[in-house]
Amino acid sequence: MAFTKGRIIIKGSNISQGELKRADYILYYKINIPIAVIEAKDNNHIIGDGMQQALVYAQMLDVPFVYSTNGDGFLEHDFGVTSGQVEKELSLDAFPSPEVLWKRYCAYKGIDETKQQIVTQSYYSDGSGKIPRYYQTIAINRTIEAIAKGQDRILLVMATGTGKTFTAFQIIWRLWKSCTKKRILYLADRNILIDQTKTNDFKPFGTAMTKIENRNVDTSFEIYLSLYQAVTGSEEWRNIYKQFSPDFFDLVVVDECHRGSAAEDSAWREILEYFSSATQIGMTATPKETKDISNIHYFGEPIYTYSLKQGIDDGFLAPYKVIRIDLDKDLTGWRPEKGKQDKYGQDIEDRIYNQKDFDKTLVIDQRTQVVAWKVSEFLKATDRFDKTIVFCEDIDHAERMRQAITNENADLVAQNRKYVMRITGDNAQGKAELDNFILPESRYPVIATTSKLMNTGVDAQTCKLIVLDQRIQSMTVFKQIIGRGTRINEDFNKFFFTIMDFKKATELFADPKFDGEPVVIYQPGPGGPPLPPDEGGDDGQKRIKYVVNDVPVKVVAERVQYYDQQGKLITESLKDYTRNTVLKEFASLDSFLARWSKAEKKDLIIQELEGQGLLLHALEEEVGKDFDPFDLICHVVYDKPPLSRKERAAAVRKKNYFSVYEEKARAVLNALLDKYADEGIENIENLEVLKVQPINQLGTPFEIISIFGGKDKYLAALRGLETQIYMAEA
Repeated sequence: MAFTKGRIIIKGSNISQGELKRADYILYYKINIPIAVIEAKDNNHIIGDGMQQALVYAQMLDVPFVYSTNGDGFLEHDFGVTSGQVEKELSLDAFPSPEVLWKRYCAYKGIDETKQQIVTQSYYSDGSGKIPRYYQTIAINRTIEAIAKGQDRILLVMATGTGKTFTAFQIIWRLWKSCTKKRILYLADRNILIDQTKTNDFKPFGTAMTKIENRNVDTSFEIYLSLYQAVTGSEEWRNIYKQFSPDFFDLVVVDECHRGSAAEDSAWREILEYFSSATQIGMTATPKETKDISNIHYFGEPIYTYSLKQGIDDGFLAPYKVIRIDLDKDLTGWRPEKGKQDKYGQDIEDRIYNQKDFDKTLVIDQRTQVVAWKVSEFLKATDRFDKTIVFCEDIDHAERMRQAITNENADLVAQNRKYVMRITGDNAQGKAELDNFILPESRYPVIATTSKLMNTGVDAQTCKLIVLDQRIQSMTVFKQIIGRGTRINEDFNKFFFTIMDFKKATELFADPKFDGEPVVIYQPGPGGPPLPPDEGGDDGQKRIKYVVNDVPVKVVAERVQYYDQQGKLITESLKDYTRNTVLKEFASLDSFLARWSKAEKKDLIIQELEGQGLLLHALEEEVGKDFDPFDLICHVVYDKPPLSRKERAAAVRKKNYFSVYEEKARAVLNALLDKYADEGIENIENLEVLKVQPINQLGTPFEIISIFGGKDKYLAALRGLETQIYMAEA
């Protein structure tokens, strides 16, 4: 049974899935409670051969009982030692019954009989067959079990795009249906999130649910959805939640809890303290841990963390590549000559201005234009209608960037003025287009310039380009911004995204805190923490800015950087990285050639090397797209002159290899050779190739295989063709 989708592998414009994680059997006590994993081998293996693999899967699935079998018996591993022994062999007829395993499960989890009704409550099913993913199941079950055992403050950390709202719904549904929690408050920080939640994931609550949006509340409902701001905004609005008694709610769920509830003096925190008798669940992709603000100080250690790295590795989140662009003034700085004034006649203070100043205290118009040009150049080379978010320093910068990108794309703006929009907190027209930007079916706006409005809580499923022209020092902000691109939408061909970085923000990828466990460093001062800054500036004050329009700016370095299978930035050259990766597996050219010639499917070797981190699609971009993986490897790793696919195909034809076959078979092999020349070896090894043009014009797959005398003889002819391809000399 597969429980992951397999990491998405990008090969130029082609997409493939990596290996799925697949347990032979997963046993469930109920459909929402996995309880054991079984790995099965035939009896040519010893009984414990599957145990080590099964243990990996069991830990991922959070199940306590693991079994390996060869058909003659079982080896049991018991994480909780509930039977008195960690590992022991069992005969076939001694396998424990569901009731026995459930009793041992409850002992392992510390769930007494009075709480089992809560834990076994089914999740909601709409009949479509959609069930929670394995990590959502863990988050749901751990939360339910913690509440059953009396825990009243809970923190869940789940990467952006992994379904926090759906997870929250299933938690609430089970607690509500089991009557464990009867009145529930769900808090979020964006109106669009509340509306999406009400009409989508929370829809099954029906008439039991309401959204708090009037000044007088109706206490006849059971499920309440609300903005923080709707109940804690101005002094007049702040008293809305006090229309409820402090013990009215049994459960409060706080979405994006890193934003306000972590700060002790935050107005958002007031509501949590007012309903302090309720169980409270905080959910976030980025727990905030600074000297002033701490989620962990309030909610406690996360009971479950599902990271961005794990989500990408499982194939549930989109992988990404990074383009870093260095501008000359960013690297060297700029100092005004004596008496220099900006374009508005202000005397510019004499000092060196650098990246920390640009677009904050000093605006260089030409710098903005260069960034807009590079963004537009990238989109013109890929797809000008790929949804793009440009993160700027502040509202003023976002407006200037909108103007610059508009000028770079005058043709498309002439077709529709909404091609580029500034979407910031102060602009009603831009905010009104936010829904259209994130709606996959809506073509416009295509490019959104923003500062802080879109760095959290915006479900932009089809965003393919994130531009960082904002100096980011906060790991929390960085993770939230990256999260805008991590969603996958197969219907709209969104499988990966690109980060274009102008301000070295992606250096945070190398920070150990990226995707690491949160660490409590909360040190509340005597005066309390400062309020979060608004979009006007770091200190909430309007800045004095110098604006110059006569300072040239140039691109001095542009490099595409990739992340390996472990999520580490490749700092060496791509060719060096390829050479080192391949040499770990094939120390010499002879060993590589021997393995290649013996392989019945060359694509298996390619997949194996890609699984070890080889980036062939990136290598094609650097060396040339006319070479197949064999020549790329031989050239880059072993210094052999490469032959293009067309050169190899021509050499095969010169040898008159096809003359040993009858006319119809020759036509098939010729078509396969053409397909190899155009698309590569992996495309002719799959029998599906017989269904596509022009090969399908020669007959059905069955008819084509019959020409050769059956499948085995067809495959033998294909292997012979491959031998000729890789023997060929130009």
